[in-house]
Amino acid sequence: MNAQNVVKALTALGSAEKAAHLSRFFKTGPGQYGEGDQFIGVRVPEQRLIARKFSKLAPVEVAQLVTSPLHECRLTGLLILVNQFSKSKDENDRKEIVDFYLSHLDGVNNWDLVDLSAPKILGQHLLDRPTERDIIYRMAKSQTIWERRIAVLSTFPFIRAGDFKDILQLSKQLLDDKHDLMHKVVGWMLREMGKIKIEPLEKFLEKNAGRMPRTMLRYSIERFDPEKRSYFMSR
Repeated sequence: MNAQNVVKALTALGSAEKAAHLSRFFKTGPGQYGEGDQFIGVRVPEQRLIARKFSKLAPVEVAQLVTSPLHECRLTGLLILVNQFSKSKDENDRKEIVDFYLSHLDGVNNWDLVDLSAPKILGQHLLDRPTERDIIYRMAKSQTIWERRIAVLSTFPFIRAGDFKDILQLSKQLLDDKHDLMHKVVGWMLREMGKIKIEPLEKFLEKNAGRMPRTMLRYSIERFDPEKRSYFMSR
């Protein structure tokens, strides 16, 4: 159980063709959001299998993975953390995993890394701790897009539990965010809220549709009927 063997397992499954595709897909070119990221071409389902196999990896070994220059190593390390968090019944152990996660956010630096870890670690931790959620408001003000995205994705467990206060406040706070990836994730979470209860979404849109970036608005109303979509898009 060490990081070196995880890297070997991933490397054995690597594909130069897939790596080239992933490099383009995750925008690793100069000036793009994933600039400089490196891929070896391993699919996520394969990484999940490896993460389960090494689910008891020690923190010092996980740290080597989540600080790796290789995207798949970082994601596999995060998937190991997710597995460890979900299986642990000890609150102290879970808190240590959350603290570890927050101290290694430099490695959570692309949208898939955020999306597959933030809701299941930080979000799940904060689900029953509303008094500790100030952290996501601080992260939403970060200059780093990935911290802002973590803040929004962390509300996913709250939304599923019928608690919409934080996604509504964060959505309003992030209306003027300039990044397209933030427009998409805010719209996505608003849409998830609307699946559970449509009234808060419609109320938010009535007040804010005119200010919302077009992509954010379009994502949030994706499940509306054509007439209602046209109404809000015309705002």
